[in-house]
Amino acid sequence: MNIEIWSDFACPFCYIGKRKLEKALDQFEHKNEVTTEFKSFELDPNAPKQTDKSMAEILAGKYRMPIQQAEATTANVAAQAADVGLTYHFDTMQPTNMLDAHRLTHYAKTKGKANELAERLLHAYFTESKHLSTPATLIELAGEVGLDQQEAKQVLESNQYADAVKNDHNHGIQLGLQGVPFFVINQKYVISGAQQPATFLETLNNAWEEEVATKQDQPANDACSDGLCKM
Repeated sequence: MNIEIWSDFACPFCYIGKRKLEKALDQFEHKNEVTTEFKSFELDPNAPKQTDKSMAEILAGKYRMPIQQAEATTANVAAQAADVGLTYHFDTMQPTNMLDAHRLTHYAKTKGKANELAERLLHAYFTESKHLSTPATLIELAGEVGLDQQEAKQVLESNQYADAVKNDHNHGIQLGLQGVPFFVINQKYVISGAQQPATFLETLNNAWEEEVATKQDQPANDACSDGLCKM
């Protein structure tokens, strides 16, 4: 069984959704037969690498809300993160363009380290307030998960894997993606958003039962409810 996960390192719900999926997998009887595959989706490809604005100021400007409302929104998201064991520091977070982080993750995929690097980058951004467009920071994080730092440096100094990032983005759009996180199980079952572990577990069991019942891909009937769609 394979799970494709479209995600962006700037998306707070992507890290939360990742943890909820992991909680579901811990309860899934066939966890050892599941593979996960990171997919890139940039929420804002035009985001600057450097900004002096806080996350609350960026949200206030983007959604035309008072700064106090934006601060309340980030506090609410931080509380949701805490519920799954994550610590978010929106007050010191360093918003940036995530293309280089995505490119580096595609390089990591060629070394079998994409999932490890994705986890490290999410923690670095949301918990440690690291700047994920700084080459030295990205190279250091790559080394921490066992990647060759010189190769990582060469990737960052080039335009390598930019096409892979774009292809992931376009593939997600073709599947109906409108936001992240976005999960596709066995190229058929879709979960959109950071749903509860019970939703993930139910879908995993349904996909497993179908996989056992037949080795041939059969198009399922259209059905959608509460962010869970069968494609």
